[in-house]
Amino acid sequence: MHSRVEELRCREVINVCNGHRMGYVEDVVVDILDGKVLALVIPGECRWLGMLARGDDYIIPWEKIKRIGDDIILVEVSGEYKREKHKRRLWC
Repeated sequence: MHSRVEELRCREVINVCNGHRMGYVEDVVVDILDGKVLALVIPGECRWLGMLARGDDYIIPWEKIKRIGDDIILVEVSGEYKREKHKRRLWC
């Protein structure tokens, strides 16, 4: 299956283990040497009405993806999944 990274950004990610709607793909982690996608990055939930900050981002390893549909990506992540701060650029 072939897909553009841009097409992944429009899809919602749902964890099939607990039914949690994690959000929409914002970015991907790519191994430039091998040309493989390593993980999906989903931004963390907004805090305090989205005015001040966001929570940590979800980093979903590519192996945890079970199905990619037209508008939804199903992942299987049991327990606590890896989260980390995602540095945001203020300029292009």
